[in-house]
Amino acid sequence: MTVETPRPPEDAPPPSPAGSPSPTAAPDPPATAFAPDRAHRLLPVASARTTLAVTLAGLRGARAAGLWALALSVAANACGLVAPWVLGILVDDVTRGTASGRVLALSALIAGAAVAGGVLSAFAFTMITRTGETVLARLREDVVERALRLPAPVLARLSSGDLLSRVGDDVQVVGDAVREKIPLIVSSLITVVLTMGGMFALDWRLGLAGMCSLPVYALSLRWYLPRSAPLFAQERAAMGERAQALVGSLHGAETVHAYRLNERRLALVNERSTAAMDTTVRVFRLFTRFAGGMNLAECVGLSAIVAVGFWLVGADAVTVGATTAAALYFHRLFGPLGAIMLTFNDVQSAGTSLARMAGVIRLPAPEVPEDHARPADSGIEIRGVGHRYDDGPAVLDGITLRIEPGERVALVGSSGAGKTTLASVVAGLVAPAEGTVLHGGVPMERLHPDALRRHLALISQEAHVFAGTFADNVRLAAPGATDEEVLGALEAVGARSWALALPDGLATVVGESGLRLTAHQGQQLALARLILADPAVAVLDEAGAEAGSAGARDLERAAVAATEGRTTLVVAHRLPQAVEADRIVVLDEGRIVEVGPHDDLVALGGRYAALWSAWQEGGRPLPTA
Repeated sequence: MTVETPRPPEDAPPPSPAGSPSPTAAPDPPATAFAPDRAHRLLPVASARTTLAVTLAGLRGARAAGLWALALSVAANACGLVAPWVLGILVDDVTRGTASGRVLALSALIAGAAVAGGVLSAFAFTMITRTGETVLARLREDVVERALRLPAPVLARLSSGDLLSRVGDDVQVVGDAVREKIPLIVSSLITVVLTMGGMFALDWRLGLAGMCSLPVYALSLRWYLPRSAPLFAQERAAMGERAQALVGSLHGAETVHAYRLNERRLALVNERSTAAMDTTVRVFRLFTRFAGGMNLAECVGLSAIVAVGFWLVGADAVTVGATTAAALYFHRLFGPLGAIMLTFNDVQSAGTSLARMAGVIRLPAPEVPEDHARPADSGIEIRGVGHRYDDGPAVLDGITLRIEPGERVALVGSSGAGKTTLASVVAGLVAPAEGTVLHGGVPMERLHPDALRRHLALISQEAHVFAGTFADNVRLAAPGATDEEVLGALEAVGARSWALALPDGLATVVGESGLRLTAHQGQQLALARLILADPAVAVLDEAGAEAGSAGARDLERAAVAATEGRTTLVVAHRLPQAVEADRIVVLDEGRIVEVGPHDDLVALGGRYAALWSAWQEGGRPLPTA
């Protein structure tokens, strides 16, 4: 299993800059579009058909609540038809000189229908919102689950701002639409259908007169949609780029301060923010012109009803009350039609966000080999492994190595020698361009992902501490572990004393919402997780503490204790990490140049001896190639 989230290898070249995002929804990518050895910056956007299929699949899970919401909305809108109809009857009765008792009875009917419609509308609104929130919650869970199951090499190369905006901004946009816009749109559509039916029930010619407004609405939409869709896509992409600039600056705050890049990063954030703002202003200007088309449609429809009604009343074809009711019905459509048209702005934006979420949900799942097998032991065999990132130079070249079960091997070399890449290949995070890796005699590509997770654990250079209690953080590797097992793992890595000394002991809340652990404590936490996970193979890529510090020595002892009896591959960023290894593998420019125990390599007087001599003289990190 993988205990810690990996970061991009130190010897991997940076990904190429992303191109301009497509303004329209792209077709669903084939599985090969996410090969681990390619640099990807942006996640795909689902097509309209795929987005609809994902949405309908979510709605099927909330079918009962959706039907109840639809029924209540129809009943509520039916009550809304009563008032205009009764007012038309009342106009005719008053014209004929009806009794006051009938007027009071009709007025009471209007009041009763209004009250019933209000109550039913409240229930309908609640049910529609609940249905939408249920569907959204499932979609959000699917997005997060699929993102977490992305192959580590793909995940490492993705734009963190793009991924963050999809599980953050896009979910919020769709959520706002579900809570505020979707109930209004559903109710408005039902109102339009029932009201137009009521107008035709009064007189088919009055109904046709009211429908004269529909072509104007349609022309306005036809003008608006092709112009707005690209702008909305550009707006969401610009927000993703803005998020990427912010996240990158915040995550790299120490580097920004160290190299005095504050002004440059601030200028980049301002540039991305300005681009997002300019796109939003263009969207608003386009929408303002669209609103003018809606006002024209309302004027055409109402004018047509008045003109046709005047002609029909003059011909004694309809009564004044019927014409009045038709005019009131059409006036009643102003709100629903306006809501549909005016909220189309938000619906477009939500649709774009939903397509981005669906693009993540429909990413191809990692392939599971049909003839998968389980490792026979914890031995590792690397056969002729070579690798390069994209079109860059070779990072690994013809690596062949056998690690016996229970053996501890340290990888040593200057920065860029290929240590982290080789460790990532062994851990299954990088698919080598050439050669293969066998775990327990089984090629990596034939291992079932679940079997690999149980067989192998990785501790990366950055141990993440999740928001929650300290005990829960340790139990991430073994949720069923008892308090005694947790304390035993902490004792093994030398963390029990300070863990129990936390303000609330193991129940202390840590992470972003609580106490912040130091980098040293985070590494000990990761090693305790390793003990609870109890894998057969461990791959350690530890940053450690400063050279010669007590913290570094404590971590080295903790790492030895945590990997006792396991086949272990250690990426040694500090030479003292390699001294305790059974064998040391020296890498230089992606090739193995020396292999052997510490004493033998020092006596050999080669590359390792030179590195060890430089370390002893200055007690400093390995020189950069």
